[in-house]
Amino acid sequence: MLMVGLAGTELAAHEHEWLTAHGVVGTILFSRNFQSREQVTALIASIREVAGEDFLVCVDQEGGRVQRFREGFTRLPPLAAIGRFYESDPVDAVNRAEEHAWIMASEMRAIGVDFSFAPVADLDRGSRAIGTRAFHADPAVAAELVQAYVRGMHLGGMAAVLKHFPGHGSVAEDTHESVAIDPRSKEEIFANDLLPFLAGMDAHAEAVMAAHVIYPAIDDRPAGYSRTWIEDILRGELGFRGCVFGDDISMAAAGSAGDIAARAAANLDAGCDIVLACFPEAVPEAIAAVRGRRPSPVERIAPLRGAIGSTWEGLVDNPQRERFIARVTALEP
Repeated sequence: MLMVGLAGTELAAHEHEWLTAHGVVGTILFSRNFQSREQVTALIASIREVAGEDFLVCVDQEGGRVQRFREGFTRLPPLAAIGRFYESDPVDAVNRAEEHAWIMASEMRAIGVDFSFAPVADLDRGSRAIGTRAFHADPAVAAELVQAYVRGMHLGGMAAVLKHFPGHGSVAEDTHESVAIDPRSKEEIFANDLLPFLAGMDAHAEAVMAAHVIYPAIDDRPAGYSRTWIEDILRGELGFRGCVFGDDISMAAAGSAGDIAARAAANLDAGCDIVLACFPEAVPEAIAAVRGRRPSPVERIAPLRGAIGSTWEGLVDNPQRERFIARVTALEP
């Protein structure tokens, strides 16, 4: 029920205890954990030696400005580059969304990462936090490309996580830095921002990440703390049966629930299956907060584990990869 962040490029002694603590199901890696492909592969192997083969290892490897592992990996353009290409060639843009996803997923699987928090299903409608991380401002275009991206991730052996439910792209504030409030009606959100999420669910995305955004027309709590959004709407009205993540409890917008322990509890009480404690300084309190909690349902967690992937050497020898890389990187001048 808890995914934790680590401090550096090697496991510290005290982090062994974190990885084996009650309720900790995985770790999320960042640029601070990365020096080279060889180093991060060794780090992942050491994590699994401590925590076991079923322990989840994940990352944000979206492309563009949010790509944690760069040197030694394909520099992926932001999703908005695919959306721009869609305006001139919709059919080929769908293909390139699949190819972008396959490159990302296959590279991450080759080094032992189970999944990336992708794709961004938000709309590109003026959010400082989202921007070019989203495919497009048009819900129909974004929906088609999100669905293609989920297909490509699955072909690469990786589960998909749609974020940030029910849509962060139409509110300007950045939840990393401040409270974000979207005053629109449920009907307007459903008619626009929710469409790419529904398309991703139709493509069998395994998970959804809830936003820290407050939608006061529906609930006065951020979506990740809201049983209305998670249990009544996502699981009830929309019928989603996969895993639900709360966004990082270290973010500024998460502070409405109180301290770290209260934030973790608020996510879990709302119906989230996994809470993210991305910063190491938040991990001890988060672990203490989930002690004694019932573990998340296995049937929601198990599908997040990556399928058997190619070795890096086998991946490099795949001529399809070179074609895909050439086509995808050409989207960005």
